[in-house]
Amino acid sequence: MKIIRTDSELELPLVDQVLREQGHELVLLPDNVPEEILCTEIASCDILLMCYTPVSKKVINAAKKLKAIIKYGVGIDAIDIPAANEKGIVVVNIPEYAEETVAEGAFAMLIALAKKLPAISRQMNNKSWAWPSQQWLSQDISGKTLGIIGCGRIGSSMAKMAGLGFGAKVIGYDPYKSVEILSQSGITKIDSLHTLLEQSDFISIHAVLNTETKHIIGKKELSLLKKTAVIINSARGALIDEKALLESLINGQIGGAGLDVFSIEPLNKTAHPLRKLYEMDNVILFPHLTFYTREAMERLETETLERCVEVFENRPVLIKSKDPRLQNQKHLNTRTL
Repeated sequence: MKIIRTDSELELPLVDQVLREQGHELVLLPDNVPEEILCTEIASCDILLMCYTPVSKKVINAAKKLKAIIKYGVGIDAIDIPAANEKGIVVVNIPEYAEETVAEGAFAMLIALAKKLPAISRQMNNKSWAWPSQQWLSQDISGKTLGIIGCGRIGSSMAKMAGLGFGAKVIGYDPYKSVEILSQSGITKIDSLHTLLEQSDFISIHAVLNTETKHIIGKKELSLLKKTAVIINSARGALIDEKALLESLINGQIGGAGLDVFSIEPLNKTAHPLRKLYEMDNVILFPHLTFYTREAMERLETETLERCVEVFENRPVLIKSKDPRLQNQKHLNTRTL
């Protein structure tokens, strides 16, 4: 079969090796591949492996024999799933490979900002030492309130780290989770997002990006935060109105931000609308790599190959995600847990 893997900058050595050893034609395309090139290549493609590259209706309509789109990752907002399903193309992701991993990354940013590690580290590099003056005064996590927006697998993992591990009070906003379900992870359910923001010392975002959640944190929401509050986003950049966030940080309206994701990636220091973030001691910028550990990548590659084999052998493709956009593909050759 012909298999295209986009976003080749994200190395998948096991996937690439196994597919080639099995005799398949593997075409690697870079991040930001022009849509026209992708349309040309996909015309004779059987399986599309993608991570970040947008898969539009135009791309899908150019596919003559495509059987499946396999997202080697979690988020599926870059794929026109209805267009794919109309053509009988299965869309599947790998939702469980990095739940604890991403939560660990988000919590690492939270700790670093709470303890002012970026600012103090820069002071040490520039001045060799920092005396205990007010500007270096950090804050405890124990006894503080962590607000979690989106209390799925990753959000629940984050809650356990903060609550059981550090003695924080954890509250959560998730309209789709019951009080009982959230309590199993030590989360107190809050029905109002604005109430959660007002009460929180730290906020960590783990929601799915869709039309309802885009800019769920906007100018109004940012204005409700405590001046010392720290916001962490390791989910999707567009969950926050990034322009409003930048203004809040510049004006000192919030305490800091840890960002692993951005609406426009990659970030850069010259032309990116968020380039001023590079100058801030109370901001941690991470290049969309909280998922990137040896163990998580082993899980990701193994499961990606498992989904490929199901397509090769014309077996039902396993849908592990609870996202209704994927669950609603029961009319295609799929199965669910």
